[in-house]
Amino acid sequence: MSLSNKSNILSNDDLKRINSWINKLKEMKPLDKKQRVKKAKSKLKLNYKKIGAGCNRIVYDINHRYVLKVAITKRGIKNNEIEFNIYKHCPDQLREHLCPVKEIGYGWIIMDKMSKKVPKSSYYNRKRTEMFNEFKNNGIEAKDLQWSNLALSKSGKITVFDYGNFNMPSKNIIYKKKRKK
Repeated sequence: MSLSNKSNILSNDDLKRINSWINKLKEMKPLDKKQRVKKAKSKLKLNYKKIGAGCNRIVYDINHRYVLKVAITKRGIKNNEIEFNIYKHCPDQLREHLCPVKEIGYGWIIMDKMSKKVPKSSYYNRKRTEMFNEFKNNGIEAKDLQWSNLALSKSGKITVFDYGNFNMPSKNIIYKKKRKK
């Protein structure tokens, strides 16, 4: 899996719309979140249900199986890259706590859809703390590890589905600019 302009899940039309939007993003004036989401939705015109939006990305449901996260800011592009890098390069025992990445392209990422909420109980609070410490012990700063970014996997494990604000040592980053010779 690597950065691509091809997809087994998205149509060529979807990819063209996303690429057009991402190219416009570079020249766009700063807007507040509500304006960014509205503008992105109207420009993208994707035939998927919008199921959420954060400060940096808009999220679509793809056939109740996957989610598509499209950047609505330059930081959103970086969030997608971070999720991909952490998922691809973290130790296996941590990957089981991360929502699987299926595909990535410039400005977009597709992940499994996670919809079973984690109950707010002392048991799951303890599990969340253990997971946080496990990330920390492996050199990953698990920023933004709040209940709204967590779900239960089919096997009942706490899974993070929004980890674009996590921080991992840069030695694993795949998006490095090429040096001019």
